Amino acid sequence: MNFSSPPAVAAWLHQQARTGFEVAGVQSVNDGWVLSGCTSAVEECKAWVVDYQIEVAADWTTRSARVTRRVGAVGRGATIEGDGRGRWRVDGVRRDDLDGCLDIDLESSALTNAFPVHRLALEPRQSAEAPAAYIRTSLAVERLEQTYTRVDSQEPHQRFQYRAPVFGFECELLYDASGFALSYPGIAVRTL
Repeated sequence: MNFSSPPAVAAWLHQQARTGFEVAGVQSVNDGWVLSGCTSAVEECKAWVVDYQIEVAADWTTRSARVTRRVGAVGRGATIEGDGRGRWRVDGVRRDDLDGCLDIDLESSALTNAFPVHRLALEPRQSAEAPAAYIRTSLAVERLEQTYTRVDSQEPHQRFQYRAPVFGFECELLYDASGFALSYPGIAVRTL
């Protein structure tokens, strides 16, 4: 499956799980992409902001992520680095529990589900496991087992069934021709 080039800017309205907004910019680099964005939201009566800069290779395998969380005037950050073969360091410390993950997934972002969809290049009715280094809004990092199944392609859109068993969560994600989510039920809808 071939995707068109990603947009220079994308935005999502977060709803149901949280109330907020996310904006991300995409820049082509020598052999990949840099995605810089920000989500500001209110969730469970708490307001927070998460800024991120993520670098992915040309095949959309995550190389690194710098994530900063702010609550009021207090902020802190985390750096996650991958070697492209499924080994990770979080703030410089090797994390064996993340072995085999090729993607990061930000709890605060609707953007990061694009990474495995691009990387896996699934055909209709094809399914694949895509464990991710899951970065919670609190900046805790844990392994997230997830599965993507390509449902079909109705040009210019593509649908994928997404499952994250640990959360008992399953939904159908709708992507545009660039492979960015248009609809993430219970989480966000694309506005730009």
